[in-house]
Amino acid sequence: MRDSSSMLEGRNVCLEALRRGTSIDRLIILEGRPDASLSTVIREAKKRGIRIEFVPRSRLDQISETGKHQGVIAYTASMDFASVEDILKAAGDKSEPPLIVMLDGITDPHNLGAIIRTANVCGAHGVIIKKHQSVGLTATVAKASAGAIMHTPVARVTNLVRTMEDLKKRGLWFVCADASGENMYELSLTGSMCLIIGDEGKGVSKLVRESCDYCGAIPMKGEISSLNASVAAGVFLYEIVRQRMSG
Repeated sequence: MRDSSSMLEGRNVCLEALRRGTSIDRLIILEGRPDASLSTVIREAKKRGIRIEFVPRSRLDQISETGKHQGVIAYTASMDFASVEDILKAAGDKSEPPLIVMLDGITDPHNLGAIIRTANVCGAHGVIIKKHQSVGLTATVAKASAGAIMHTPVARVTNLVRTMEDLKKRGLWFVCADASGENMYELSLTGSMCLIIGDEGKGVSKLVRESCDYCGAIPMKGEISSLNASVAAGVFLYEIVRQRMSG
């Protein structure tokens, strides 16, 4: 993995990077009322949960290396992605049944970083995220992971369901966190397992949920009916750890 970063300048370049799913840490954009093309860049960035800073033209001119920023500069970051095979190899190297965390549409970099951190602490062999509609491995993610991103492989795939089908052939079972599922404490979560956590607002998508072997619900006793995605991942992962240790 690497921790270098670089800049992209210009509207078309930044927009293409956003649409291609390039890992972008933040955008620096000219303050004031944006025109149509700059509005498109802003919209795409917000869709992906990328931090935006609005600054005066003098600041953009100061940052720019080309002098042709066109009102927008993107800071790309920071880490290389692993492959799904790398994750399975990590489990094999430890002679352990694979434990993987799969994320369905997590767009908050702090959530992703926190989940990677918890996955590492719980002994998960890797994390899988979607190529589109998901935050990448930005510097913010790396910081939120408290260094875990350097030790936990993160793979990015185009189609979660297809990846699930491939992993099922390798002996993995899938459980997703879903409020409509069975009580998580009544599920068998031992063996080769992949935990799926969805977006806080939408949850796990219908096709992904239908492809799971189990749906598990975290018991809720208070007035609030949902948990932060990273907290939900932690609760589920520690139940998997508990069952593995006692099984």
